[in-house]
Amino acid sequence: MRKRISANPITHHIQENSSIYSFIIVLFLMGVIFGAIVVNSLSIAQKEDLYYYLSQFFGQVSDGKVAASEDLFRQSFLHNIKFLGLIWILGISIIGLPLILILLFMKGVVVGFTVGFLVNQMGWGGFLLSFVTVLPQNLFIIPIFIFITVLAVSFSIKLIRKIFMKQNMNFIFGPIFGRYIAAFVLAIGVVSISAGIEAYLSPGLMKSIVTSIKK
Repeated sequence: MRKRISANPITHHIQENSSIYSFIIVLFLMGVIFGAIVVNSLSIAQKEDLYYYLSQFFGQVSDGKVAASEDLFRQSFLHNIKFLGLIWILGISIIGLPLILILLFMKGVVVGFTVGFLVNQMGWGGFLLSFVTVLPQNLFIIPIFIFITVLAVSFSIKLIRKIFMKQNMNFIFGPIFGRYIAAFVLAIGVVSISAGIEAYLSPGLMKSIVTSIKK
């Protein structure tokens, strides 16, 4: 049974990188918490300014004056794939290891700030809005961000040990780099699904929630 479990590539990957996964998940959650805390540190004037622009946007949503779904898909896809691509490239650069962690932390901050601000300003309505506008696509985005970040950190550590510490002499660059590329191709597929949800599903859900809140 143990041999079967270890033969499973997904299980083997998680077991091999369990400590990195734990660290990355905790770091991301810290970013989410920090983002929520930042909301409370804003001045009243800053909150009012942000809420004004948010209200303007919600007004356009309720009137159906939003960008075309194709444009939303393109913007969401390019934004997330650039972010993931930067993390992926930093994993190869060796010296980019600290930046990888900072980028993931900032991703958590953005999520935490967005949800925290909506709830802080709109209460239950804000929670519903965050549930239909933030949660659906992030069910795909957050896991793939964590997955790519773990791979980038692991790859960078292996390169550091190989080049600078003369350790891990069994490190074979070709096959490992091939799997690293395959993981990014997988990420592109997941980002496409996420962008599709954000472009074609979320606007309709957002419009229904905003309309019900106004009533």
